[in-house]
Amino acid sequence: MDTEALPVRPSADELLHAIGHAVIATDTRGTVLFWNGAAEQLYGWPAAEAVGRDVTEVTVPEISRQAAAEIMAALREGRSWSGGFPVRRRGGDVLHALVTDSGVYRDGEMIGIVGASLNLGDAVRHLMERSSDAALLIDEHHVVSYASPAVINLFGWPVDELVGAPITDRIHPEDHHAFELLLAGDPAPAERVGELRVRTGGTWSWVEMAVTGLYSQPGSRGQVCNIRRSERLARLEERERILEAVHSEVLQDLFAAALELDRALTHAAPSSAARIDAARTAVGRAMEILREVVKP
Repeated sequence: MDTEALPVRPSADELLHAIGHAVIATDTRGTVLFWNGAAEQLYGWPAAEAVGRDVTEVTVPEISRQAAAEIMAALREGRSWSGGFPVRRRGGDVLHALVTDSGVYRDGEMIGIVGASLNLGDAVRHLMERSSDAALLIDEHHVVSYASPAVINLFGWPVDELVGAPITDRIHPEDHHAFELLLAGDPAPAERVGELRVRTGGTWSWVEMAVTGLYSQPGSRGQVCNIRRSERLARLEERERILEAVHSEVLQDLFAAALELDRALTHAAPSSAARIDAARTAVGRAMEILREVVKP
């Protein structure tokens, strides 16, 4: 009697290895129990070498140890954690990852942790690269881990020089405090927007910067910065430049007029001397106003 063939059921390991996300399972002490193929690609450690190690040795850079402790505390309280998190590859490179960590519980007690992660740059790059703004991904130390191609067109910043360096190197020193206030602002709004100056070649240009946090729960301070030229401040700068030029030109003309009036006064008849002297006084007053009031 023919029987219908039963479908082949994949094992749990086969399913986890097929997931495109890096999947890592640890016990409650952080010892790696499972490490799928995507984790090998993302972190650079073969499963045979990663399993049995402390997960912080193979994924967590020094700058993220405190954040990792906060995540673990949340898991022990029965809460999952999801957000942007700096991770370390085997070669020492630090990159931002989108991470979701969840506890595994038995009889109400946590017996393990499962984390899924993917390269944040890969996840958002297609969005950042299509933006006309310069998009930067920075960590809690302001170091750039990703920069969209628009940084070259807008500001002339080579991507390879920007990535791995603090963005504050390109922000005017007098605007560092304003930048810090943007980063430390209330994360509840979709974005925080401010205006500051950045270095473009040998000059400083006003830009508008919008900052968006990568997370809303305990963790690292990774953020996305979208930068565009500030048209409003650029117009104000142009007006100031024009005013400065006009101011200088008018002062020169008034100074020349004052000299002519002085010469005329020395040869003037008594009947016209008073009028020339009054005109000379008016010119002098106009010069004083320009110097002290009108000058930008």
